[in-house]
Amino acid sequence: MALTKQMEDYLKLSHEDAKNIVRELCKIPAPSHHEENRASWCRNWFVNAGGEKVFIDEALNAVCEYNVTSDNDVVVFMAHTDTVFPDLEPMPFVEKDGLFYSPGVTDDTGNLASLLVAERYILKNNIPTSCGMVFVANSCEEGLGNLKGSRAIVSRYGNRIKDFITVDGTRLERVVNGAVGSHRYRITVKTEGGHSFAAFGNRNAIVCLSSMINTLYSVKVPQDGDSKTTYNVGIISGGTSVNTIAQEASMLYEYRSTSKVCLAQMEQMLEKVLDAYRSTGIEVICERIGDRPCKGDVDPKKHEELICKAEDSIRRIIGKEPERAFSSTDANTPLAVGIPAICMGGAVGGKCHTREEWLDPESLLDGSRLLLDFITNYFA
Repeated sequence: MALTKQMEDYLKLSHEDAKNIVRELCKIPAPSHHEENRASWCRNWFVNAGGEKVFIDEALNAVCEYNVTSDNDVVVFMAHTDTVFPDLEPMPFVEKDGLFYSPGVTDDTGNLASLLVAERYILKNNIPTSCGMVFVANSCEEGLGNLKGSRAIVSRYGNRIKDFITVDGTRLERVVNGAVGSHRYRITVKTEGGHSFAAFGNRNAIVCLSSMINTLYSVKVPQDGDSKTTYNVGIISGGTSVNTIAQEASMLYEYRSTSKVCLAQMEQMLEKVLDAYRSTGIEVICERIGDRPCKGDVDPKKHEELICKAEDSIRRIIGKEPERAFSSTDANTPLAVGIPAICMGGAVGGKCHTREEWLDPESLLDGSRLLLDFITNYFA
C-alpha cells in the first residue's frame, strides 16, 4: 500500500514537528541507563498523539501499544533514546548552514523523530491494522547498554512478535538484514608492583597488560564462510605514579563477528591467552560486560519477505536501489531468537559517535514518509 494524499499532506505539515522533536530531545542528556527524562518526554508524546496504552517499563523504554490484545500477534517499531556519550549535562545544539549539530543528533534522535511522526498518523486516525503494533522509544542500544531495551521488549512479547523493525543509521536506502554479534570484556592484570627504584625488577602490571594486548593483536581471526570477525582494545588504564611500578592495569576488549561460530572460536582463543598469562604467576581477572548475539535460526522465507517490504518502500519513496548490510543494532536481539527483524533508516547525517555529529533536518520528511509507507504493510 502506497502513501495516500492524506498521508502525504499530514507528513508535510508534520515536518517542522519532526525538527522540533530533535531540537527538544537533543537538549535532554540520555547516556545508556540514564534515559529517564527522554523516556518521560516520549511517553508524553505518545499520550498527546492519542495513545491509550502507554507506559515506561523497567528498562526505561517508553512503550505505546496499539490494537494489542492479550494474545494477538504484534509488530514492533522502535528507535533508541540513548546516546553513546556519557554526559549528564545538556550537550550543545547548533543550527548552521541548514544542518543540525549535536552529539547524538542523528544516532538516534533524528531517526526517532521520523518514527514518532509516522506513528502519530496511526494513533491520530485510529487506523485498522492486521495485527497489534508496539511503538517503542527504547533504552540502552549504545555501548555497554548491552541492548537492554530491546531485550526487555522481546522478553515481554516473545513469540507473539511476527516482525521487528528498528530505526537507526545515517542513510535512508540501507536495510540491515544481518546481525554483528560481540563479546565485551574488562580485563585486569595485577602484580606485586612497588617503588620504581627500591623494587626495581618486580613485575609491572602495565607491561604485562601491554604484552597481553600484543598477543591478542597477533591472533588470526577465524573464518566461517563469508563471515567477518574483528577485535579491538578500546580503553586502557592503570598505574599510580611515575615512580611506582604499577600493581594493576586494565583494558576494555571486544571482538565482533557476523558468525556465532567465529564468536565461539574467539572466546576459546581469549581463554587460552588468559590462562597462559595466569600461568606466569600474575593475577588476571576477566569480566564479560557486554554480549550482543548473532542471528539465530530465523525462517528464511519470512525474513526475506520482511526485507523485501522495506526495499519496496525505499524504491518507491527514496528512488534509490536498496543496499543490504550487516551491523550491530537492536535487531540483534529478535534475530537471535528466530524473530524476523531489520533495521531501517529514518534520517540522513554523519560523524556519528563524535562531538561533531550532524543531521540534515530536511531528510526527516523523506524519513517519515519512508517509515509510514512501510508501516502501511500492516494496515487491515
